[in-house]
Amino acid sequence: MRVFFYFVLFIFITPLTNAQIDKSRLLKIIIELDEAGIISDADKYLKEEPVTITSFTSARSAGGIHDYYSEGDYWWPDPGNPDGPYIRKDGLTNPDNFTAHRNAMRKLSLQVPALVAAFKLTNDKQYAEHAVRHLNAWFIDENTMMYPHLKFAQAIKGRATGRGIGIIDAIHLVEVVQAAIVLEKAGMIDPEKLKLLKKWFTSFSDWLVNDQYGIDEKNNGNNHSTCWNMQVAEYSKFTNDREKFELCKNHFKNELLPEQMLKDGSFPLELERTKPYAYSLFNLDAMIMTAEILSDPEENLYEFSSTGGKNLKSAMEFMYPYIMDKSLWPYKKDVMYFESFPVRHPSLLFSAIAYNEVKYFEVWKELDSSPDEDEVLRNFFIRQPVLWIY
Repeated sequence: MRVFFYFVLFIFITPLTNAQIDKSRLLKIIIELDEAGIISDADKYLKEEPVTITSFTSARSAGGIHDYYSEGDYWWPDPGNPDGPYIRKDGLTNPDNFTAHRNAMRKLSLQVPALVAAFKLTNDKQYAEHAVRHLNAWFIDENTMMYPHLKFAQAIKGRATGRGIGIIDAIHLVEVVQAAIVLEKAGMIDPEKLKLLKKWFTSFSDWLVNDQYGIDEKNNGNNHSTCWNMQVAEYSKFTNDREKFELCKNHFKNELLPEQMLKDGSFPLELERTKPYAYSLFNLDAMIMTAEILSDPEENLYEFSSTGGKNLKSAMEFMYPYIMDKSLWPYKKDVMYFESFPVRHPSLLFSAIAYNEVKYFEVWKELDSSPDEDEVLRNFFIRQPVLWIY
């Protein structure tokens, strides 16, 4: 029904022109597209009590009840040694791995942003208050909180109790934090709770920057490094940590962009994977959101070009034809879920604003905003643009 609703609205919405692109105009159109869906989702989430990682345990976890635990997606039992260490099958997700903590965090990333988006649209405090209940359960209440680290994320049976690349699981906290920023500006979080919430994310970002797992993830070299930067940037923005914010800016300019991108805008390390289409889209989304978070009056990272002329506009232009028409994709197809993409990738929307390009927005608004495929949700981490556009 929602697809039909969007189609009907699309008929009656006055098309944008490049001269008309501005945030207030764009926000009005986004609200026309999404308001009914946002309110409907938020009303559903009002009926759901907070559920944190303490509600689920795994005997395979080396941590305790408050320690986030997940298992590497692409690791499977060895047919030649069923009880031995798992073996890797890149791109093929093992459905028997423990995913309860990851799913709980992902559910949080649906609930809180939708509730806060509904509050922003209606000014109805019940939405904000329920969102704060979730934040309290996850990050403040000592009985139900998650500890601020990911020491046991993406473990591998027989090989590792946790890995640095598990940090990518927490990309779903980025929009949760953006929702918290909106709540803070609206004065909807009790000052003492706000202080504790910022303390949690200060501790988490300290761990991300200083722990060896965090260092490994920062230097991973592909979308993992991008997502590390995006997370630390958003958390440091929330906690007013200028030192980490500048660290992320420098990392973006000196390492992420010049080392991951070719001059044509492609990401060769993503194209080498068994899911080159999805990974290219995913890394582009993370790159664009990193620029969105880090750009400020002092510097606009959308306009930054590295030595050799590498920039985000080239990356968007590289992927745009294949988002508009996937049949043009000249590389190998993804081994799984190729038909499930694209969706409403944030790179399209924020590039439309940054580069005054209506064509990106026109494609964005026609794509699915509410996918239900788990693999898509895993890679679709920015879903409520009204939280980002003021």
